[in-house]
This record gives sequence, structure tokens and C-alpha cells, in this order.
Amino acid sequence: MPVPKSEFDQLYPCDFYTAEELFDDDRMYTVYEIARLLQELEPDAELDPETEDILLDWAIPWIMTNADDLVVGEPRSEDEPGYYGLKE
Repeated sequence: MPVPKSEFDQLYPCDFYTAEELFDDDRMYTVYEIARLLQELEPDAELDPETEDILLDWAIPWIMTNADDLVVGEPRSEDEPGYYGLKE
């Protein structure tokens, strides 16, 4: 159910990183690493599964929104996710 804006002490702009701001030019990242980077965490930060699921809810639409600026690398093995990086 929607709530009034007045119920919040402070409202923030809805700003997201661009792919160029988030990624190093010469690196490829998994969706899990992207989820952490979007929260200003280290790509290998330990997270509990519930938190990781929530962060993935943010990362997947971010990837889709920034798809024009990204390249995709296929998984290197069947038990590994795909990778994303900056287009050159």
C-alpha cells in the first residue's frame, strides 16, 4: 500500500552508477559482484543469502538498463555465472 512521503525523515535522489563509473575498463564482473559494487561493497564481500538476493533484485535491472554499454562473457564452466564488462 502506498504511504505518504511525509512518513519519511529524508528523501534522496534515485541516482545509480553508470557502467563506466562502476567497472574497471579491463575487468569482467559477475552479477553477484555487480550487486556488491552497486552497494559500494568489495566484489568479494561475504553476504548472507537473503541479503544477496535483495542486492540481486537491484543488479539485474541495472544490467538491463546499462546493456548498451556492456559486453557479455559466457561462463567459463557450467557451475559459473556469465560475466559483464564495459564495451570498448
